[in-house]
Amino acid sequence: MKGTDNNNRLPAEKIVDKIRIVMVETTHPGNIGAAARAMKTMGHKRLYLVKPKVFPSAEVTARAAGADDILANAVVCNSLQEAVKDCVLVVATSARQRSIPWQNHGPRECAGRIIDAAESGQVALVFGRESSGLDNDELEFCNSVVQIPTNPQFSSLNVASAIQILCYEIMQAANETIEDASREENKIPLASTEQMRLFYEHLEQCMTEIGFYDPGKPRRLMRRLKRLFNRVQLDQNEINILRGFFVAAQDAARKNKK
Repeated sequence: MKGTDNNNRLPAEKIVDKIRIVMVETTHPGNIGAAARAMKTMGHKRLYLVKPKVFPSAEVTARAAGADDILANAVVCNSLQEAVKDCVLVVATSARQRSIPWQNHGPRECAGRIIDAAESGQVALVFGRESSGLDNDELEFCNSVVQIPTNPQFSSLNVASAIQILCYEIMQAANETIEDASREENKIPLASTEQMRLFYEHLEQCMTEIGFYDPGKPRRLMRRLKRLFNRVQLDQNEINILRGFFVAAQDAARKNKK
């Protein structure tokens, strides 16, 4: 992650305005209310709900215990893609082990990355379903995974508790002074999730045209490539360079076929 200079950092309250908490298909309405309360306690305001089972409801409001403003301004989306499409960094919370491992961070390190990314644009912290978390297709929208250390004999953590822990770490990181941070004078904005989606479409098209990739036998190639580029976090100039390379490769392949 490219560092930032503290002298030019956004104030803490401006940073949290760029950070959204995304809850995916929350089943229990009480968890939404408790999450709103946890967010407000830690100075966060922006709640996104992806296909909640019950919202709004009296139970949501009761559990929010005064965080009605967060509920009133909550954004309801039909998909995770919709919820994060304008974000430059998307961090998933997950306790599950995956067959293809994703870049993993602890809460403190993750908070620092989130603060840095908020200097460039919108950031999303994503929480999955209470019973099953996020599926692999949803993880493909995410740059990395954060895991909260828990007791191995009792690792279950309520989603509102997890939100409060991570919001606390972000609040702490936003108020810290980082002495060795450095900043690029003309920093190029990071690519948004929507720009990355289009990049992946172009990458798959290019690999198919040059004969490197067979869509009928994908195995896990595209998932592995998405994991690679999500981990790197491309900026907008890098996206343009790579897509220019794809165009050149496609042109050469088409000429060879003539």
